[in-house]
Amino acid sequence: MRTLAPLACATLAVTSMACHKAEPPPEAVAPVQVSPVIKGSIRLIINADAVLFPRDQANIMPKISAPVRRFLVNRGDHVKQGQLLAELENRDLVAAASASRGQYEQAQSNYHTTAAATVPEQVTKAQADVDAAKEALDAARKLLESRQQLFKEGATPRKLVDEAQVQYAQAKANFDTALQHLTALQSVGKQEQVRSAAAQVQTAKGQYDGAQAQVAYSEVRSLITGVVTDRPLYPGEMASTSAPLLTVMDVSKVVARINMSQDQAKDIPVGAEATMTAPDTEPVSGKVIIVSPATDQNTTTVQVWVQADNPGEHLRAGQSVHVSIVAEVIDGATVIPAAAVQANAEGETVVFVVDDKDVAHERKVEIGVREPEMVQVTAGVEPGEKVITVGGVGLEDKAKVRIMKPGEKPAGEKDEKEPDEKEAKN
Repeated sequence: MRTLAPLACATLAVTSMACHKAEPPPEAVAPVQVSPVIKGSIRLIINADAVLFPRDQANIMPKISAPVRRFLVNRGDHVKQGQLLAELENRDLVAAASASRGQYEQAQSNYHTTAAATVPEQVTKAQADVDAAKEALDAARKLLESRQQLFKEGATPRKLVDEAQVQYAQAKANFDTALQHLTALQSVGKQEQVRSAAAQVQTAKGQYDGAQAQVAYSEVRSLITGVVTDRPLYPGEMASTSAPLLTVMDVSKVVARINMSQDQAKDIPVGAEATMTAPDTEPVSGKVIIVSPATDQNTTTVQVWVQADNPGEHLRAGQSVHVSIVAEVIDGATVIPAAAVQANAEGETVVFVVDDKDVAHERKVEIGVREPEMVQVTAGVEPGEKVITVGGVGLEDKAKVRIMKPGEKPAGEKDEKEPDEKEAKN
């Protein structure tokens, strides 16, 4: 009995160890976070880099070449349309304008004299000549009629009748000539003389206006409202008609000019919403104002303009910006979080779908439009299914998972407010 007792105990120990080894290891359950597949709206966003340009720009070229007398603005000054910016030397132009004004006034005086005095005197004289010729004609007619009557009565010879006829004919010819002269003065001569005097006035006025314009050109004014961005000369230097004297830019609004591919540009309508982002500045909202109807022959790209307000003028012309354009809003799309999408070992785009038994299934999907946080799925999942958004990396197909509760963090992730154990000890 004493021999059998230790043997029985040994047998029981071996049996217990064998049973313990036969038990399968517990299955690992991965904690994950899921999100439902939904029907919703998603935006087709086109991103591109661009260079900023002012809404309007004026390279102000002087119309005359002359030394700069003085500048009234400096770089960075804000100016209004029509504001005086600089003055050029103009003493010779002022003198020329004064001489032209004298010639103009002289021509005006000559016109008034011609219209009011010279021509009426000639008309008056011609009228007097007509009246005298008319009286002579009447006298010659009466004389002719009297002699013709006496000749019929036999009281006067034929010779006196012929002489009276000759005198009448001469008197009528003189009357006709005087009448034609008067008519010519009244209808043609007067008009031509007045017209000639008026033409002289117009010529003199044109010369005077031209001289005044030259004087006005010596005052350089702003063509637009904006800010002075360039002023290359100093007072006393020669301003040339072939180089800008000042540059004024309107940067109250800025325009981002984007060169993009034809495939991208075809989806962008004029008026589409957009966002500009520059380094160290807040994003600003804008709109597409131009989609070029032609492609660049050298780059085969299409230029798209996006305009945005520039409060505070923080955005500067020539600056590089990143532009995001909402080309289209797709309604009724199948949408999932972008974090759910990953690539498997074969390079395929997949998501993990969790079924009712908390088993993850790898599902190949086709992706359409992408946003930073959401993506459109065109094939592979259906609305109502749950896709893994956190904890899916390295997960195998048909793996058992545990859906974490709201607010629960994955294993190994610390709360920002909880200090590290070492830090707490220190």
